[in-house]
Amino acid sequence: MSRSKPCLALLVAVLPLLAQCFPDGAPIDACVKQRKNQPHHGQAKPQTGPRPYSIIATSETYSPGAEIAVTIQGLQGATFRGFFLQARDVETDEWIGTWDAAENTSGLPECSAITHADNRDKLQATLVWTAPAQGSGNVYFTGSVVKDFANFWVDIVADIAQTNKK
Repeated sequence: MSRSKPCLALLVAVLPLLAQCFPDGAPIDACVKQRKNQPHHGQAKPQTGPRPYSIIATSETYSPGAEIAVTIQGLQGATFRGFFLQARDVETDEWIGTWDAAENTSGLPECSAITHADNRDKLQATLVWTAPAQGSGNVYFTGSVVKDFANFWVDIVADIAQTNKK
C-alpha cells in the first residue's frame, strides 16, 4: 500500500469534522475578540459581496423592559446555518439587554448576544431582545450570518422595519 492512501484516508476522516466547527454556536470568546462579529473559521475570510440575508428589527428605541423582535431571513430562499447577534447602545456602543430563550439558540449574556445552537439549515430565525430594566435610548443590532464554514458575512447591522402608514 502506498503512503498516500493512509494520508488520503485521514484527510477524508478529518474534513467533515472541520466543516462542522461550532455547530453549537459561537464560543464565548466571540464576545471579546479583536475583530467583533467574526467567526473563527480557520483561514476563511468574510464575504464582501452582497449578502443573501436580511436582518430586521422592529424598533431602534428602547425603554425599560421593552421587547424588540429581530428577524434574520434568507433572501430568495437562501438558507443559513449559523448566526451571532449582539445588542449595543448607540451612544456608548456597550452591550445591553438580554435575549429571550428560543428554540435552537444559545444566549451569551456576558455580551448581550445570542447564537445558533445547531448547524441545520434555516430559512429564518426570529429572536426577541429585552431592554435593560432601567434606562432608555437607542439600540442597534449587529452580528454575523454563516451560510457554511467558508461563507459568512460579518458586521451586519439590522435594518428597522418600516410600518405601513395610512
